[in-house]
Amino acid sequence: MTAQAVALYDEPGPKALARHRLYGALALLVLAGVVAWLVYKLFDTGQFTAEKWNAFTYKGIQELLLRGLGNTLRAFAWAAVLSLAFGAVFAAGRLSDHRVVRWLSTLVVEFFRAMPVLVMIFFIFIALKVEPRWALVAGLTLYNGSVLAEVFRAGVHSVPRGQGEAAYALGMRKTQVMTYVLIPQGVRAMLPAVISQLVVALKDTSLGFLISYEEFLYAGRQIATNLDYSLPFIPVVMVIAPVYIGMCMALSGLAKWVEQRGRRSSRTG
Repeated sequence: MTAQAVALYDEPGPKALARHRLYGALALLVLAGVVAWLVYKLFDTGQFTAEKWNAFTYKGIQELLLRGLGNTLRAFAWAAVLSLAFGAVFAAGRLSDHRVVRWLSTLVVEFFRAMPVLVMIFFIFIALKVEPRWALVAGLTLYNGSVLAEVFRAGVHSVPRGQGEAAYALGMRKTQVMTYVLIPQGVRAMLPAVISQLVVALKDTSLGFLISYEEFLYAGRQIATNLDYSLPFIPVVMVIAPVYIGMCMALSGLAKWVEQRGRRSSRTG
């Protein structure tokens, strides 16, 4: 522990450490108990019988799931790129020196942040008669882009004020100050929140099934509704859920890798 950390926080003593270990052990026991109960209920209701899993060995069902997964990833890729672009544009607008631009950008960002994403998707799909994929992408872009605009703005403001003032003192224009000084330093503060929001966008692609977009969850629902045994949704969820969790963990892992790479390059630079 560093001297600064010791100065700010009391180092836990033997009793506190023992208490923390006890709390940790109790939490693990409770978690293990919950997991054991869930596994017992799954076995008790016959969710692991061969009858309920044979369907996933059929090529048609595998192709349906893969097609749904591909559609999910395509919608997410479009939504992620457009959300980042939307956020960058309106963050720049909110940081503008022109009052009208700043006011209009604030109005747009606050409006779409306040609107439920499902309402936007339905409005674009039904009222504007946009096809399902692009209605989903548009709704995700408007909502997540508005949140990212605030993340980008907060990231730029997180850079110490003296950095910008020093750049202006050297004769740099505002665009140069933003491009070469504030944004590169603000990225470190932005990155965790940006990735978290992209994870939200990835999970929200599942809303596409409500407008009949054939994404991963929609494919799972089609499979479950055609299975003729009790509780057909449970095996489907047990197949789909780990894939969603894996994609979100991969995205978070990518963020950590980029962050560590940025730290190493800043040290060597």
